[in-house]
Amino acid sequence: MNDDRALPLLRATDAAASAVRELVRERGPVMFVLSGGCCDGTAPMCFLDGEFRVGSQDVLVGRVEGSPFYVDRRQLDAWPHGEITLDTEPGYADGLSLAAGPGRHFVAQVRA
Repeated sequence: MNDDRALPLLRATDAAASAVRELVRERGPVMFVLSGGCCDGTAPMCFLDGEFRVGSQDVLVGRVEGSPFYVDRRQLDAWPHGEITLDTEPGYADGLSLAAGPGRHFVAQVRA
């Protein structure tokens, strides 16, 4: 669900790219959703692809290792994103998100 507005550049660290490849190998295709509701929008949720129903306000900003990465349009409008980098950190995944590996979770580093 894209429109003509400029989208942020989406990148992934080597650790995140490796975690996504491992998840896809073990579980099948995955998707990411970054919304403004959790942790100031820095905790992307990772789901099996299609497990989360994207809506008209969810914008596909790119793909990480082939996996779609959506950001809520209201968050893009309210907080200009020049670059979003998907990374991993120690700790448990939030909510229903898939983990980035044993004892790791996905995070988004955002630069205007």
